[in-house]
Amino acid sequence: MRIEDFPEKIQPYLIPKVAGDLVYRCLGCGEEYDITELLYTCPDCGSVLLLVDRAFDRLKQIPSVLWRQIFDYRRMLNISSFKGIYRYYEFIGPVIPIDAIVYLGEGHTSMVEANGHLQDMVGARFCFKNDGQNPSASFKDRGMASAMSYINFLLRSKRLSEVLAVCASTGDTSASAALYAAYLQPDVKSAVVLPHKKVTAQQLAQPLGNGAAVFEIPGVFDDCMKVVEVLSEQYNVALLNSKNAWRILGQESFSYEIAQDFDYDMRNKAVIVPIGNAGNITAIMSGFLKFLEVGIIDCLPKIIGVQSTHANPVYKYYLEPNQEMRTFVPVKVRSSVAQAAMIGNPVSMPRVIQLVKAYNEKAGKQVVFVVEVEEQAIMDWELIANRNGHFACTQGGESLAGLIEANERGIVDSGDTVVLDATAHALKFAGFQEMYFEDKFPPAFEISPRQSLKNAPELVKAQGLDIFPSPENPLKGEAFDQFVQQTAKTIADKLNLKPRQL
Repeated sequence: MRIEDFPEKIQPYLIPKVAGDLVYRCLGCGEEYDITELLYTCPDCGSVLLLVDRAFDRLKQIPSVLWRQIFDYRRMLNISSFKGIYRYYEFIGPVIPIDAIVYLGEGHTSMVEANGHLQDMVGARFCFKNDGQNPSASFKDRGMASAMSYINFLLRSKRLSEVLAVCASTGDTSASAALYAAYLQPDVKSAVVLPHKKVTAQQLAQPLGNGAAVFEIPGVFDDCMKVVEVLSEQYNVALLNSKNAWRILGQESFSYEIAQDFDYDMRNKAVIVPIGNAGNITAIMSGFLKFLEVGIIDCLPKIIGVQSTHANPVYKYYLEPNQEMRTFVPVKVRSSVAQAAMIGNPVSMPRVIQLVKAYNEKAGKQVVFVVEVEEQAIMDWELIANRNGHFACTQGGESLAGLIEANERGIVDSGDTVVLDATAHALKFAGFQEMYFEDKFPPAFEISPRQSLKNAPELVKAQGLDIFPSPENPLKGEAFDQFVQQTAKTIADKLNLKPRQL
C-alpha cells in the first residue's frame, strides 16, 4: 500500500526518522557508555549492560490510540525494513537509519490456538506462538536482526570494518548468527563455538551451510560461553550472544507482536517461555514494560518462566520468598531434550533480577513466576501437542509442561488466555522424537516412552504376491494391478476400513 493511500493523520508517522538517545547502562554501577563502541559488559565493574533510550519520554507525546494506529497501519506497508521486528522501530532501534536495517523474514510469527480437545486435556485456553517460523527456524533471529542491523549501521558509517562475529551456542544462536553474517558478507564473517556432541545434526548443519567457522569443544554451553567471552574481551570481535544488549532489544518484538495480535488488550493474559540463557524472558518483560509506560497497553500480562529439573538455577533462586535472602548459585546441568534451555549459569541473570522486580512493582502484585518441569513431561507434552496439530519443538513442549505445572499451582486462572513460546522448529529436534519412538534415550535423560505416544512406520508387503515393484524393476500390466489391489486391501484391513456400499 502506498503512503498517499493512508489517512493523512497517519502518513507522517509511517516512515520514522532517526531519533532517540541510546546508551549502554550498567546494571551494576549505573555507568553509561557510548553505543558507538562494541560493549557487552561494563568496563568499570564487569556487570551486564542494558540499552536505554534517554529520550524515551518523547514517545509519550504520541497518544496511545495513535500509537496503535501507527503499528496497525504500518503492517500494510510494502517496505521490507518494516515487515519484520522494525515495525516497532521507535522501541527497538530508533538510532539506526532505515537503509541499514537487515530483514531476512524474521518476526510476526503465527499464534495458533490449540484445538478444543487439547485445551480440554490441559484445562486452559492457550495458543502456541511458533517462533520456529523465523528464517533460521528459531526465535534467535529477532535479536540477531537487531544486532546485525546495528553492526551494518556501524559498517556503513565507517565506524567498523571487517567484522568477525562470534557466539557460543546450543544450536539455535549459531544458526542465526551464521545466517545473518552470511547476508552481510564479505564485511562480516562468523565463527561459532559449540559443545561437542551436544548439538543436533540439523542444528549443526545450519552454520556449516552458511559458511561459518565451527569449533566444537569439550564440555557444555557454559564452557563455550566462557571461551567466547574471553575472545570478546581480548580480541576485536563482535559477540552475538544475549550478553549483547542489541539482541535483547530485538527480542522485545515478541511482546509487541503479542500485544498487537490481542488488539493491545492484555487483561487476563499470560505468557510462558523457557528461560535458558534468560535473554528472552528479560526481553519479553522489558517489551511489555515499555508498552505500558507509553500507554499502548494498560496492564501487564503474567510471565511464567520454565526450567527443566536438569537445568534450573533461576527456579532455585526464586524458591527463597525473601528477596533480600536470595543468592544466585549456578548449577551443573544434566542432559536435556530442551537443549536451548540447558544452561546452568545464564548470562542475563542480573537482567532477570532487576526486571522481575520492576515488572512486579508496576503490576502492583506478583505476576512473574518460575516453575520447573521433568524431562519426561517435556517430551510427552511436545508429542501430545503435535498429535493435536502443532509443530512444537522440545522447548515448546517445555512451555506446555510449564502450563500444566502453573495450572496445578493456581498461577493460571480459568479466565486466562495463555501464549506458549515454541522457540524453534520441531524438525531441529527430530532426533529426540526418534529416540523416544525407538526407546533409545540414554539413562541420563530420565525419559521412558509412553506406549500410547510411540509411532513407527510399518512395511507392508501383501501376502499372496510373488513379485514387488522396485525402482530398478517397476511392475506393469496384470502384475502391477494385483500389487495395487492386494496392497490396498492389506492396508484397509490394518485400518479396519469398511468397503463402500454401492
